Amino acid sequence: MVDESWPSEWLKGILPLCVLAIVADGETHGYAIAQELGARGIPGVKGGTLYPLLSRLETDGYVQTRWTQGPSGPGRKLYVPTTLGRRWLEENSARWLEFLSTTQRFLQHPTESDAQ
Repeated sequence: MVDESWPSEWLKGILPLCVLAIVADGETHGYAIAQELGARGIPGVKGGTLYPLLSRLETDGYVQTRWTQGPSGPGRKLYVPTTLGRRWLEENSARWLEFLSTTQRFLQHPTESDAQ
């Protein structure tokens, strides 16, 4: 079984990209984003981490928000990506995959000094 707790340093680097990818799938609210993160393998992201991140994404112009009435309670803040946000997601997804490939080379292939 894979340990489902990831080092905070790793999450800090990738969480904005993951959150924006979820928002790009369709207008959604914070609780649903947290649930989807968990379903996709990043469980336990707390509101104290998620909501400041969503606020930064909004401040940076990557998402827009609107309030809507909740189905049986208080209103919900919904998030949707902007054109700038979609562009940022596309560019940084490609960059992250490059970084992942580079990292894999370090971890999967021994150096000459390791082989001796």
